[in-house]
Amino acid sequence: MEIGARPRLTAPGVILGIGLGGFLDGILLHQLLQWHHMLTSTSYTADTVHGLRINTLWDGLFHTVTWLAVLGGLALLYSRVGRDRSGLLASRALWGWMLVGWGLFNLVEGVVDHHLLGIHHVRGGPHQLAWDLGFLALGAILVAGGWLLQRTAAPPRDAAGPHRAARSRDAADR
Repeated sequence: MEIGARPRLTAPGVILGIGLGGFLDGILLHQLLQWHHMLTSTSYTADTVHGLRINTLWDGLFHTVTWLAVLGGLALLYSRVGRDRSGLLASRALWGWMLVGWGLFNLVEGVVDHHLLGIHHVRGGPHQLAWDLGFLALGAILVAGGWLLQRTAAPPRDAAGPHRAARSRDAADR
């Protein structure tokens, strides 16, 4: 497997990062801290049973999409790396692209849901703009950090490996 082969790991890493970043957002901000749900800045506030039921439904749909992204990212990853998965979890390229995906999730979700649609905010109240901007800043930091991390990955190796390639050249010279 070509651990350092960035293009082979780019799409799976970004898709996994989007899915896992979405899971972290949903679990931490929606469920554990209960700062917001999908529609808490609309007429469906979480202050009524009906509003909470609607928000819980939309949170579930959100989690379904993030779960499908994780499954899709894993399927794409394993289709690209084949059976030799040694060193995959230590791959700077994979982890870097996953951070890029997480950051892209934050940036898109933050711009669309928090600013354009205004369906929810990171944390409502007197400082909600600061929280929303902090969420976007975290997204930008994750994209930049992930991009830098994947750039430090080992360079792509010959798919046949250095020893096999040398033996093939030796055999061809005979």
